[in-house]
Amino acid sequence: MKNTHNKKRNVGVIYELLLRHVSAKLIEGKNNDAQKSLNILEKYFNEDTELYREFRLFNALVRSTVSDTPVAAAILTEAKNACRRCDQRSLDREKSLLIKEINYTLNDSNFYHRRVPNYKVYATIQSLLNDWKLGDKSDLSRMVMYESKIVEWLLQEKSEEDIDKEVYPDVDSLVVKILTEKFNKKYSDKLNIEQKNIIKSYVFSMMSDGGTSIRRDLEKIRQKTLSEITVFERSTDNAVILEKINEVKSGILHVKTEEMNDNVISRFLLMSKLKSELLEDV
Repeated sequence: MKNTHNKKRNVGVIYELLLRHVSAKLIEGKNNDAQKSLNILEKYFNEDTELYREFRLFNALVRSTVSDTPVAAAILTEAKNACRRCDQRSLDREKSLLIKEINYTLNDSNFYHRRVPNYKVYATIQSLLNDWKLGDKSDLSRMVMYESKIVEWLLQEKSEEDIDKEVYPDVDSLVVKILTEKFNKKYSDKLNIEQKNIIKSYVFSMMSDGGTSIRRDLEKIRQKTLSEITVFERSTDNAVILEKINEVKSGILHVKTEEMNDNVISRFLLMSKLKSELLEDV
């Protein structure tokens, strides 16, 4: 792959670089800087953006493994059709805004110089996506060469790893460990399994789907906690507790998850602890 490839407009590369920026800043203890990257990921890689739609195509080609060439060719055909349905003008605009925000918000001179595993594959896939969008204006021989390379890549066996080891080895367990220790110190106690899972989901959801799955998980915890409070309310005749229950319910209902940050996660960790204590009393 030629060195002229523009990594700043490569959707897979820029996503990985944002993840690595999060990792670096958390390791340095600069949580506010890490949050800035998470905010950018959430803003530009949400389900309503063309950037996210291209990223899904890109990610499917990076992560998929198939058993034979005809299946790989069929995947390329479907990906090509989906690629050509994208709104190219909106996509170009979103990429330009993303680059601008990275440059001005993160202000990190090392941002574009971090290593991205499988960079050549990433460059080939983005170049192929770009050629597909050109349609009849594309260089046919170059496009055939790229497609051949991606077919070879799809046929390669890729290890199936759990979410703790997924995609970003310098981010995963270390980031979770740092955040777990941080919240452990805050509560002066050991976190239970559900609380640790909340932290794990917080890290990986913000990196992989812009927070969609963590919001879903937190809503389940919210509803389960409210349900346990209702059960407890029916079983107690303590006037002081009954007087406070509506206030507690109101507080739970008013925790917003639109803007995900450490404060929101702290509230849900307390919610989880309350729920576990109520279950112990049953």
